[in-house]
Amino acid sequence: MNMRNLLRLRDGPARATFAATMPYAGIDLGGTKLAAAAFSPEGEILHRESVLLAGKEGDAVGELVADVSRRLADEHGCVATGVCVPGLYRSNKGTVWAPNIPGWDDYPLLAQLCAAVPGYHNVTIDSDRAAYILGETWKGSATGARDAIFIAVGTGIGAGILAGGQIVRGHGDVAGAIGWLALDRPFRERYKQHGCFEDQASGPGIVRVANDLGFTIDGQITTASIFEACDRGDEIATRVIDNAIELWGMTAANLVSIFNPEMIVFGGGIFGPAAKFIDRIAREARRWAQPIAIEQVKFVASSLGSEAGLYGAARLGMIQST
Repeated sequence: MNMRNLLRLRDGPARATFAATMPYAGIDLGGTKLAAAAFSPEGEILHRESVLLAGKEGDAVGELVADVSRRLADEHGCVATGVCVPGLYRSNKGTVWAPNIPGWDDYPLLAQLCAAVPGYHNVTIDSDRAAYILGETWKGSATGARDAIFIAVGTGIGAGILAGGQIVRGHGDVAGAIGWLALDRPFRERYKQHGCFEDQASGPGIVRVANDLGFTIDGQITTASIFEACDRGDEIATRVIDNAIELWGMTAANLVSIFNPEMIVFGGGIFGPAAKFIDRIAREARRWAQPIAIEQVKFVASSLGSEAGLYGAARLGMIQST
């Protein structure tokens, strides 16, 4: 019996047993590029590729994701595809809200992918933050953990939360939008756009705070230039980074007190240069967190780096197929 017929069997155990021996595809869709890979069931990358979106919008981006998924199935025998998206996946509708992709306010990605791949092929979609924690607990810094949180700090801030081995998604699939944590007073109107925490401690937020404090250099102010100035002992840059460390620690403390995880993983583009501050973040968190829970948690930097979403996307597909 060939693969197509076997995977169409109504016998769930037979299908799952066979699927567990076959490759899986992971697709990590960002605001500017798409990364994709075929994985063995053990997590070995068999094929990897990356495509710039090059200004694509709406249907053109959906067609690109569908084409890559179809090709990974055809050329590499992948029996399932997991896709992570830079925004919200509305599981009840199969649609995606991705603010950095024009035309994706409620984009019907699931239907488009299911129409593109072979009939035996499973498709699973989730947020990038869910994929990050799945990647890290599968093959990264939190391997094997069942209660762990990934704090992603880059252009935005979000958290992938794994509790009891299950992703926490919330009533409307919005759980983990921690950029909106209220960590400062008084309220400022600009918090409406991206939240209080993200306003100060994301990549753009660090630049905003530096501008507010009058930080100047020759050339454009970037997060990299602020970290470099901090390393040189610049007073304003040090204040900016100290503020971010305090907020990262307070956020970790809040998450520890609510979820009692065994691990918190810091990742995203800022970690990176901020990975060297993990111990300081942990010390700050201990000041604020529930005292028993904070002694049970380990703080680590992502070991998968920019590939956490890719590994997690493949894991999404695997979980739904076996």
